Amino acid sequence: MPKSSHYFGQSVFGQLIELIDPSVFSKVLRQTLADRYYKRFHSWDHMVCMLFAVFSHCTSLREVCGAMMGLKGKLEHFGMRRVPRRSTLSDANKGRETSLFAVLYYKLFQRYQSVLSDSRFNQIGGMKISVIDSTTIGLFKDILRCVGRNPLNGKRKGGIKVHTELHLDEHVPRLLWFTAATVHDQKFLERIEFKPENIYVFDKGYIDYTFYEGLIEKKIGFVTRLKSSASYKTTKTRSSNDVITGDEIIELPIRKSGVVIKTISLRKITWKDTINDSIGEVITNIMDMNAENIPLIYKQRWQIECMYKQLKQNFPLRYFLGDNENAITIQIWCTLIANLLLSVVRTQLKRSVAFTCMASYVRVNLFSYIHLIRFLNDPEKDWNDTPSPPPPLSLFST
Repeated sequence: MPKSSHYFGQSVFGQLIELIDPSVFSKVLRQTLADRYYKRFHSWDHMVCMLFAVFSHCTSLREVCGAMMGLKGKLEHFGMRRVPRRSTLSDANKGRETSLFAVLYYKLFQRYQSVLSDSRFNQIGGMKISVIDSTTIGLFKDILRCVGRNPLNGKRKGGIKVHTELHLDEHVPRLLWFTAATVHDQKFLERIEFKPENIYVFDKGYIDYTFYEGLIEKKIGFVTRLKSSASYKTTKTRSSNDVITGDEIIELPIRKSGVVIKTISLRKITWKDTINDSIGEVITNIMDMNAENIPLIYKQRWQIECMYKQLKQNFPLRYFLGDNENAITIQIWCTLIANLLLSVVRTQLKRSVAFTCMASYVRVNLFSYIHLIRFLNDPEKDWNDTPSPPPPLSLFST
């Protein structure tokens, strides 16, 4: 029987784990001291278990440990010393520092940043675009406080908010912060290092005129929306056309204790969206750019929504392996690491493959011995090249 041209000496899961350089992991381990109180269940084993749970969509600790017991002989190929018991994995999720997985994510991001960068989305008007947003992941218990009213039955579900900074040319988050869902989005702005060579795009959740004033003073461009109830004064009107229905300079008041102490000047652009038959409106401190480019920049904010959708649709973020904040945070970090690894693989493909299809192929063939990149480039090659086997014998044939 002819051999498969896709056969490879390492499983698909092993090939993904190989993207995590052991030397990088060792540096992270020395930095975080995550093995300080663990004698047997080491951090590498913990990481492999959690990535296996993410890639295979396991929804319980019993499922994770049971599946890995059945794959015991294969686990040695990627450096796992032993398969943990459920109680061991549960205790590690509850007690091990989440900083191990956070630092590992950022180290992997730095290592593969040049690979992930896509120049097609790099610049508009000669500037890089950075999108700031957040998403809330609902939890099955009131572990972290959730926003909204109290239900009539008195039972509330928790929520964890994932604050994100995403550069459009990288496709994966470059900065993340986890908080309870009740924490306001503006708190995340204090953690961002704003750079003059970037244009920052965010929605109405980050409205703060004092913050806008600081960006103006530092000559850092931004594009956002204005609340419908905002009060402002138009000081100058620029030319408009069929698409850009309004281009004006406005003054927004900065108040202290209800009294206006100063004003800031911004540019307000209104345009007609013929596709959705609606009117769009944004404000910016970029005064010298073509008015038609400003709405294009704001529309790029949708890329971060697509990234959130990609995470929630392709990884098990509705089912968590622990009922405590530490375990949930570890699982989200491992989901982000898995998303980064698949994004790196996707950049190496010669053809366009939807992320959802790629994630499904990986999940189904997680322990198949095929070369992942060659298989994704041409999944039907073996089927077309291999002659059809003879029909099976039938016990009822005459």
